[in-house]
Amino acid sequence: MMSLANLPNQERNEQTILFMRRYWIDLATAFLFSAVLLCVPVAIIFALTKSGANIFDNAFWGPVGTLILSTYLLVVAVITMAQISDYYLDSWIVTNERIINIEQMGLFSRKISEMRLNQVQDITSEMKGFLETFLTYGDVIIQTAGEKVEFHFKNIDNPDEVKLRIARLVTECKKRHGDGVLGQEVQQGDT
Repeated sequence: MMSLANLPNQERNEQTILFMRRYWIDLATAFLFSAVLLCVPVAIIFALTKSGANIFDNAFWGPVGTLILSTYLLVVAVITMAQISDYYLDSWIVTNERIINIEQMGLFSRKISEMRLNQVQDITSEMKGFLETFLTYGDVIIQTAGEKVEFHFKNIDNPDEVKLRIARLVTECKKRHGDGVLGQEVQQGDT
């Protein structure tokens, strides 16, 4: 895990302002999905036992059924662990100078991107549907004119508040460093 005190390429006087992960509902959904997957073999075994056929007493189907059940449970465990690691390792860090997007893609692939705050052109927050509105979670989309067109903060808590805080940081950063191209044009016109 990356230390927030020592970010990669950290500049002098750079401070971490926000550290975000997806909302807890994503983790709860993963556990609910796994619980449903675990109920499938229980329902099948219950139905077979209720009908009077117990395949686990059979000399051939007992070990084969145990092997199939064990394999199925192992697959469910791997799926659950992959969802938990994806939830835990997806994160977004906002400092007073830049935004860092850390996205886990599968078990063995991670993508880390960053953008400078003075490159931000548009910030949008979205909450779609009843559940997102009621629990106040949603997405924040940050756009720039650079190569990486947008950063998408998925399912974060209080997206409207995050949007406002980032907008304030962008304004402060542009005042500190100039407004990119516009700031350069003004300086060239003065000389």
